[in-house]
Amino acid sequence: MPEEDLVELKFRLYDGSDVGPFHYSPTATVSMLKERILSEWPKDKKIVPRTANDIKLINAGKILESGKTVAQCKAPFDDLPKSVITMHVVVQPAPTKARPEKKIEEEEVPQRSFCSCIIM
Repeated sequence: MPEEDLVELKFRLYDGSDVGPFHYSPTATVSMLKERILSEWPKDKKIVPRTANDIKLINAGKILESGKTVAQCKAPFDDLPKSVITMHVVVQPAPTKARPEKKIEEEEVPQRSFCSCIIM
C-alpha cells in the first residue's frame, strides 16, 4: 500500500502520555487499534487494561465502535492536511457480575411464638 494512503495515529492515555504514532491502513478496524494499544501499553502505568474490550477509543468526541474501520472514523479529518490524528484512550473494565443477594425465604424467617397461657 502506498505511504500516502496510510493514516498516522497516536493514542493519548489518561495521564497525558502518548502511545505511537503508528501508521495504519484505512481498512484497519478499531478492534485492531485496540489490540495494538494493549500490546504497546506502558508497563509503569497504574491503570492497565486486561483485554482490548477494556479500551474505549474516542475521536472527535465520539466513542468508536470496534467493527468500524479507520477510514470510517477519520471522516472529519479528510479536509485537513496530512498530520497525526490523536485519539483518546479510556480504560473502562467490563462490569463484573454482582453476587446475587441471598433471598431470605419465609421458612428461614424466625417465627415469633406467642404464649397462649391464661392466668386466672
